[in-house]
Amino acid sequence: MADLIEQLKQKAQDLGFDMVGVVTAVPSPNLHAYLRWIDAEMHGQMGYLARPDRLARRQDLNVILPGVQTIICVGLSYSTVPVPPAIANDPSRGRISNYAWNVDYHDVMTPRLEELATWLQAQKSGSDVATKVYVDTGAILERDHAAASGLGFTGKNTMLIAPKRGSFFFLGEILTTLEIRDLRLETGLISNLQSQISSMPSCGSCHRCLDACPTNAFPQPYVLDARRCISYLTIELKGWIPREIRPLLNNWIYGCDICQIVCPFNRFAQPTQEPAFYPPHEWDSVAPPLLELLTLDNASFNERFTHSPIKRIKRTRLVRNACVAAGNWGSETAVPALTNLLTDPEPIIRGHAVWALQQIGGEAARLALAKLRDVEGDTAVLQELAFGKGK
Repeated sequence: MADLIEQLKQKAQDLGFDMVGVVTAVPSPNLHAYLRWIDAEMHGQMGYLARPDRLARRQDLNVILPGVQTIICVGLSYSTVPVPPAIANDPSRGRISNYAWNVDYHDVMTPRLEELATWLQAQKSGSDVATKVYVDTGAILERDHAAASGLGFTGKNTMLIAPKRGSFFFLGEILTTLEIRDLRLETGLISNLQSQISSMPSCGSCHRCLDACPTNAFPQPYVLDARRCISYLTIELKGWIPREIRPLLNNWIYGCDICQIVCPFNRFAQPTQEPAFYPPHEWDSVAPPLLELLTLDNASFNERFTHSPIKRIKRTRLVRNACVAAGNWGSETAVPALTNLLTDPEPIIRGHAVWALQQIGGEAARLALAKLRDVEGDTAVLQELAFGKGK
């Protein structure tokens, strides 16, 4: 058992993980900050984060796995290729966060973590070793636990940053009843880890991420107000995107990378060895034409995004986001597609199409909106119609 940590690290690497760390299964030392964040309602409409049963799990990991002793944290890079500025800044395209350019990372990581957990149990044959696998699906503060395991430090943008890798990596965890803490002492790895943690760099005086955020989603360093975060607004928010924030989304339609792109540590990011994360169809999977997204029906959405993380927001939210991006584009080229959406069965799509047409303006947009006023019955859509361009 003295070399279990080394064997664990090797097995994790064999499965494709770039980083692995081990930490005793105790509540995060930053739990109090999380609870303050919840009390301030900065989690927005993500009510599951504040559910009593979820809070209980974060406060006592035994609620998740009785007798839990250890958390094994893994990291898998998803850094691939930089987006050419001509593509990224093309307002006729909707921009997608680089973690969602291809296959859903849950589908990539979860089976590998389960295999690693099975391997771990086999090392203690004859013993009752229980495990629980998470890929950002569990009620644990995974970035805090990963930092405690030595994978990196928390940046001012709240991302976990690995000094030699940056922040473009996914996290996964195995909770286990197997105690590994003492074994680490025997291997001598603990001294190396303690040295790594004590010498871990920090953001220092840098505040590029805070300055670059177009929606001012960071009220202070290390605090993210999700209600103003583009990733939250385009992914987690199920309802209407606030009118005053819509122009600030630019052409982001799924997530946002801005606070990571500007981070100096990401100059050390190495291209991932995982082919499933690379763009499959040149740049259309990175920044698809808005006119294509505006014409998606449920069948074409499901076909296009079957294996993508984007499938979780379904057609309604993606088309809603594309409407906002089209309004920010401001081209009359989008008017026919937006006009067609005024008859969509989803009020949230009709309402955001109204906003986009108001932003674009022109005679065709005006006539389409006037026609809608005569037949629209949804209160929220009628409220959108009551606003004029720029209001």
